Amino acid sequence: MAKERWLGRELLEVVSTEFRDRSMEYYRYALESGVTTINGRIARPDTIILNGDCIQNVVHRHEPPVTSTPVRIILHDVEREFIVVDKPGSIPVHASGRYFRNTLVEILEKEMGFKKVYTVNRLDRLTSGLMIIPLTAERARQLTSEFMASTIRKEYVARCKGEFPIEEVICEEPLLTVDRQMGLNIVHPEGKPAKTVFNRIRYDPNTNTSVVRCEPLTGRSHQIRVHLQFLGHPIANDPVYSETKIWGPNLGKGGIDIVPSDERSAPAPPPHLQSHTETVGSPESLTKGIGEQRQSEPGTKLLPRETGQDIGMGSPVPLSSEAVDVITRLRNMKVRSDEDEDWSRWRDVVFRAKGKLMPNLALKPQPPSNQRKRGNYARFVDEKLNRAMDSSVPIDYTSPNSVSSPIAPSTVATPSDASTPESEIPSTPPPVQLSEDEVLQKIATMEPQAESTAVVQSDNLYCPECYLPLHPDPKPERLYIFLHAKRYTTSLGSFETDMPEWAAEGWTWDRS
Repeated sequence: MAKERWLGRELLEVVSTEFRDRSMEYYRYALESGVTTINGRIARPDTIILNGDCIQNVVHRHEPPVTSTPVRIILHDVEREFIVVDKPGSIPVHASGRYFRNTLVEILEKEMGFKKVYTVNRLDRLTSGLMIIPLTAERARQLTSEFMASTIRKEYVARCKGEFPIEEVICEEPLLTVDRQMGLNIVHPEGKPAKTVFNRIRYDPNTNTSVVRCEPLTGRSHQIRVHLQFLGHPIANDPVYSETKIWGPNLGKGGIDIVPSDERSAPAPPPHLQSHTETVGSPESLTKGIGEQRQSEPGTKLLPRETGQDIGMGSPVPLSSEAVDVITRLRNMKVRSDEDEDWSRWRDVVFRAKGKLMPNLALKPQPPSNQRKRGNYARFVDEKLNRAMDSSVPIDYTSPNSVSSPIAPSTVATPSDASTPESEIPSTPPPVQLSEDEVLQKIATMEPQAESTAVVQSDNLYCPECYLPLHPDPKPERLYIFLHAKRYTTSLGSFETDMPEWAAEGWTWDRS
């Protein structure tokens, strides 16, 4: 259902500001392919979202790589109806963004056979460690009340940069979320109260890092990560709060400037692609012009993401110029494990030469709202698609009644109006297809970064379904951070895991 902040805005504006996996150019292309419906009708990029609109999107999903470390059941208390698990880093708790099957809830229910699990607290995707998960609603209500009352004692272990002080350190800086899409938090006087107690376990001079015991007395988002950064000892492999490319050489020690500023700038390409972008246009702009050139064109309508005005749209306070710069650099770089993919989006020319993504996505009319079942999704007219959605059965594209393959030279339906019935939508042939050799030839003209050549080296440069650039799996150290929930003490008892491997004395890792 449409969220309040979406009402009265064009669909392309909402999609491009709420999601950042692909470029502006790609999102417009995808919407024009008809993959999104509003109230069962194919929507166009300029469709205005209204209150009560039901927005549904059908896309080819790529789940990011996760660690091979399995979820471990520490305790299954059948009588008291809860389990204690050790969650590996890189796996989110709930389905979100591009993650669905590789989530803790899906693994517990689909692979480990638990009928229903109730997650009353969450660990960040990159954080590993202990979670207490009720198996009934009654037990979930009990634990929820304990978390809300802050009666549960939590203990984490982290490996941070530098030599942490020997004496106990207490950090009580308030925390504020300033960018919803990237989940970025900073120390800010308008933030929520937060308190963390730190005690050093050991210092390893060979890596100039410290293993620290962390006791958060409140439960704010990224609390330990931001407090350690504020103290000048960010988590050693944190791709967000310990990255000089985002925060500069000071790494946010002592916080950042909070004086409000209205300065914004249009998204800029990586330096090595600047000249190419000036020639063919920016994928973050919907016309050939970029930056000030587009803004000076009379009658040109610019979307917030094209001008940089989307930065701060979700912030509860006006942002400073330093905060804007941090968010801009973070968005350009994303997290470290996605840096290659982020770079490749700027040079991705594949989808421009292809046909529509998912043609013929006609939906059956939905029942009245008072007769719909909670959690049900719309059904396709094509039963092959319904079976694929229900059971992940591969669609037989060789059948004459099946949906056309996105890269096959077939006729594609392109709606001229969102209210036009499917049977009246005229069909147009897709653009001429490029061969893989032609794509390689185009890409070869663009100068790559020294550390970002994975896409050229891989056998498959892009997904033939959705044209997402494909890359080899990242190194294991890039899939998680050195933060582990070691012990929880509740009314149900005290539970703990073993110390993580990276907390061992003298432990080293690949920093390349």
